[in-house]
Amino acid sequence: MAAAVLVTWGWGPWVALPLWLFAVFVLQFFRDPRRVLAEGQDAVLCPADGRVIMVGPAEDPYLKRPAIKCSIFMNVFNVHSNRLPVAGQVRRRWYSPGRFLNASLDKASEHNERNALWITTAGGDDVVVVQVAGLIARRILCYVGEGEVVDRGRRYGFIRFGSRVDVYLPPGAHPEVALGDKVKAGSQVLARLAGRDPRVQ
Repeated sequence: MAAAVLVTWGWGPWVALPLWLFAVFVLQFFRDPRRVLAEGQDAVLCPADGRVIMVGPAEDPYLKRPAIKCSIFMNVFNVHSNRLPVAGQVRRRWYSPGRFLNASLDKASEHNERNALWITTAGGDDVVVVQVAGLIARRILCYVGEGEVVDRGRRYGFIRFGSRVDVYLPPGAHPEVALGDKVKAGSQVLARLAGRDPRVQ
């Protein structure tokens, strides 16, 4: 932005127009608005802004179990700050280097650069949330590590320039989004957990 101001002052606004457009793009891309979090003890929050591109049964590649998979695709105009879908303890974190295919493709979940967190809730449910880099994304940021106790809706990461977030839920979870829905991180419910008796091992 400083460069845009200097060029405007020295050579005029028309010469500086490309710099102003770039400055506006950067400001809107890195915005991180406050959100009022959706309520409900069994609520799994949407971890990202964007469009739902997958809802249905899948194999969780991290916990090696059947799961309900929900995927949200973020284009360059969406907010790219990611929020934790559930509260609990981070049991494990996986980082996998990879390719930069279009994040809207199913194979991006398997082949692209990604960062996964396994979170166990107080009720004993295991949820895996995965940040997946996209076609022009070149950096995944994650601010939490193994062993941390985290709150639902907390900002936990950021993916730069077009990407997706995959959430693997227990088989008994009930999705509250449908294919094609546009969602907002934190303020909308992705699914409801069926719950599990913590006394049962």
